[in-house]
Amino acid sequence: MSANSTLRRERHTMPTWMRAALNDNGFMSSYKKRPPYQQNDYIYWISSPKTEATRQKRLAQMLEELKSGDVYMKMKWNGKKA
Repeated sequence: MSANSTLRRERHTMPTWMRAALNDNGFMSSYKKRPPYQQNDYIYWISSPKTEATRQKRLAQMLEELKSGDVYMKMKWNGKKA
């Protein structure tokens, strides 16, 4: 990959159940304040597992991270929109 190349991620569509969870828990605004790459990563990471248990575990983690505001995928995040 050259120094001038830009990594492009596939865009993922948010499932309705994920949208409902964000709205029902009052975190849609917090989610939308995250940079687009984080929003996209969350969608794929949460919706891709084969089991419902894993999807629910990951959904709960995202909601906790949005609640705290300074964590992304279990990593410290400074909260600034990219």
